[in-house]
Amino acid sequence: MGGGAEFILAINLLVAGLLAAAFMTISFNDVARAPARWLVFGYLLGMAYFAIEFSIPIFDNARPAVVAGFAVFLGATIAFNGGLAHKYGVAPRWAPMLVFLFVATVAVYFVQDLPRQSLARMMAYQLPYAAMQFVGVGIVWSSRQRRDWLDHALMAVLTASALQFVSKPFIAHAMGGWGVNPQAYLQSNYALVSQSLGTVFGLTIALLILVILVRDVLAEATSKSETDTLSRLLNRGGFERHAELAMRDAVRKGIPVALVIADLDHFKSINDSFGHASGDRVIEAFAGFLRDAAADHHVAGRIGGEEFAIILPGTNLAAARLFAEGTRSAFGALPIDCLPADHRCTASFGVAELHPAEGFSDLLRGADEALYQAKGSGRDCVRISIGSIAARQTAVANAGPKISGRG
Repeated sequence: MGGGAEFILAINLLVAGLLAAAFMTISFNDVARAPARWLVFGYLLGMAYFAIEFSIPIFDNARPAVVAGFAVFLGATIAFNGGLAHKYGVAPRWAPMLVFLFVATVAVYFVQDLPRQSLARMMAYQLPYAAMQFVGVGIVWSSRQRRDWLDHALMAVLTASALQFVSKPFIAHAMGGWGVNPQAYLQSNYALVSQSLGTVFGLTIALLILVILVRDVLAEATSKSETDTLSRLLNRGGFERHAELAMRDAVRKGIPVALVIADLDHFKSINDSFGHASGDRVIEAFAGFLRDAAADHHVAGRIGGEEFAIILPGTNLAAARLFAEGTRSAFGALPIDCLPADHRCTASFGVAELHPAEGFSDLLRGADEALYQAKGSGRDCVRISIGSIAARQTAVANAGPKISGRG
């Protein structure tokens, strides 16, 4: 059995190095840089711990190596928690964790004087690891970021890992101990079980956090490809994709959905009179105004040079018109940097509501037609799709009382 434990320890050393290299590669991406670098540091400490475990049999007095190995591995779990904190936007509690590292290391140094097979000695060695795994669970749980099933799976595996550290003293006791001395640890039956459990949980946690970081990198890349750099709203492709998803979700829930399209009035004359930098500032100002007016479940985008759109799930035609009127009025009163103080910019708006059996292209076409009506009516106004008005009147008529009689 001893050879088996040594083989698994060697595998753990190799795996820790490969994981450090994997996280180092991920760290070159901006969105994963800070968490990945802390994880690299953690897995390098893990490699150092496994190297120390290998060296223990060569020492006559193994106490310094045992204590150093404990401190290094506990430091690795702290570095891992630092990576989690950066990933999930939680302030790392370095001071408490470092104090805990010092106190736990001192405790492990002194419990070496206890009988080797005593439960207290084994628990002093394993419980600090469990505590750091529970801290990792708390970091993910306390995050304000939106969590999906991968994040919940990570919390579950971290919890299971913490519990296996708690159980190890009892497993060692049931299997007859962890060797008559530190030098004999790798020859014990418990060492094979302990190293195997460590491999399973350590690799599962590492792969989960690696997948989570790759998910974030891909999401960031997708977001950049769908974002208009000037307005910082969705570009046309991104808007159409997200708007169609929002529309389908609204239809599934049986709630109304409306679309508002806006076009900045006389935008070419702004560029011609005041320069393209001023035109860009107008676009930025309107985009910022639209972004502030939008709720979290709304989808806003810049779908053309000076054309913008926002889809409003859960909003009917009347409420969407009020939204457009409020935006039109407030933007018209907004002073714009780089323009004369008395100059005001305006926008025209078209509004449409989704009809039964229609798709996103129909909704877009209805709002676009209403926008052209607004531009043809002198601009700086809101117009509603004729189709939306007709559909609303039909719905009201169909919902009215029906009178039947007998002839």
